[in-house]
Amino acid sequence: MEIRHLKLIKAIVEEGSITKAIDKLHLTQSALSHQLKEAEYQLGTAIFLRTNKKLVLTKAGEKIYELANEILNKLAEAETQIKQMVFGEQGEIRISTECFSSYHWLPSVLKQFHLLYPNVELKIVAEATHIPLQKLLENTIDIAIVSDQIKDSNIKYQELFQDEVVMVVSENHAWAGKKYVVAEDFISEHFIIHSLPLETVTIHQFLLAPAKVNPKKITPMPLTEASLEMVKADMGVMSMAKWAFTPYLKTTSLKAVKVGKNGLKRKHFIATRANESYPDYFYHFISFLQNEINLQWNIQ
Repeated sequence: MEIRHLKLIKAIVEEGSITKAIDKLHLTQSALSHQLKEAEYQLGTAIFLRTNKKLVLTKAGEKIYELANEILNKLAEAETQIKQMVFGEQGEIRISTECFSSYHWLPSVLKQFHLLYPNVELKIVAEATHIPLQKLLENTIDIAIVSDQIKDSNIKYQELFQDEVVMVVSENHAWAGKKYVVAEDFISEHFIIHSLPLETVTIHQFLLAPAKVNPKKITPMPLTEASLEMVKADMGVMSMAKWAFTPYLKTTSLKAVKVGKNGLKRKHFIATRANESYPDYFYHFISFLQNEINLQWNIQ
């Protein structure tokens, strides 16, 4: 007997009539009758008794119907599992970034993606922060969100967005009236950063280090709200992505000051392993990430 015979028997029993079984299986009456005769021939006995224009299962038919349910259910389950494997409906994506500021928008995007792919687990690997490319190559994470690229044929980069880094100062600070600040302006300042090492701080990388300038004092402060309160009290200055600071402009006495005459722009990239084959949901996530950030957050 073939799978089509099992489906036929199941449909006749559960639909309660040949007419309804014909509609469900999209067969003609002659095709259905032919298949039923084939099944009974293969089995060597009748499957249904024909009484008063109704089909009633024989003892053998009851056994076949029981078997049909078991086999067809297992086939359906296997098909679902295979589709999940092939199309990536089930799995995980491990993510990290090179700086904590990215975690301001990342959880929200992950939540939106999870609504579309509830069986895909999204893991933020915070311990890989600051060294995401190293962890990417070690297969500790699957995606690294970075602004600094290293040349390595094993890493593939895709542009995610571009933003601008600004300095945040109190409205009473000497910088509040400046159009922009330069490296030398930091010599007498207390610079509040999110965390060490200093080499991972954008302002240090692209402004202070090239000019060989060191601020008067540097304090790591992992809590953004606490840092902002210190700046508000005129106890130091800090840097932030312009898009992240914008909401504070309306409710606080803080000011954003441009870094350099042309502003300090940085591009962020999605880094993945270049020679690895990923499931479809992985690429869907990358597209989703790009679209959501640019459309909803309008990061520029």
